Amino acid sequence: MFDYPVTLTPDDGTVLVTFADVPEAITFGADEGEALLNAIDALETGLSFYVDARKPLPKPGKPKRGQKTVRPSALECAKLGVYKAMTEQGVKKAELARRLGWHMPQVDRLFDLRHASRMDQIEAAAAALGRHIEITVA
Repeated sequence: MFDYPVTLTPDDGTVLVTFADVPEAITFGADEGEALLNAIDALETGLSFYVDARKPLPKPGKPKRGQKTVRPSALECAKLGVYKAMTEQGVKKAELARRLGWHMPQVDRLFDLRHASRMDQIEAAAAALGRHIEITVA
């Protein structure tokens, strides 16, 4: 759902990582492995700009043959899924807080990708939007 294609470019002894769909996410690594590991953090940071600005999340493009993809961590994917559902339904944070019986700072923390929210809170928010969380191990 949040698998974004990455472009890996050799750059003066390092590997530059960029995302066509999330231009705010840029990083590098000493080699491809480190670059891809750093790409997760860069992608999460780039997507957090959209959440903070209350903008719709960019849709991941289709990767070209052989192109690698990167996704946020499982917890961040769950948070982003709830955020996406909220924006698609036109529900504001205040309305979500009302539905959950929470204070606004609790909702703000839920969408802070740097905050380690509890999964039961994310599940409650999804349920308040008529959705549920599914986790698979592949």
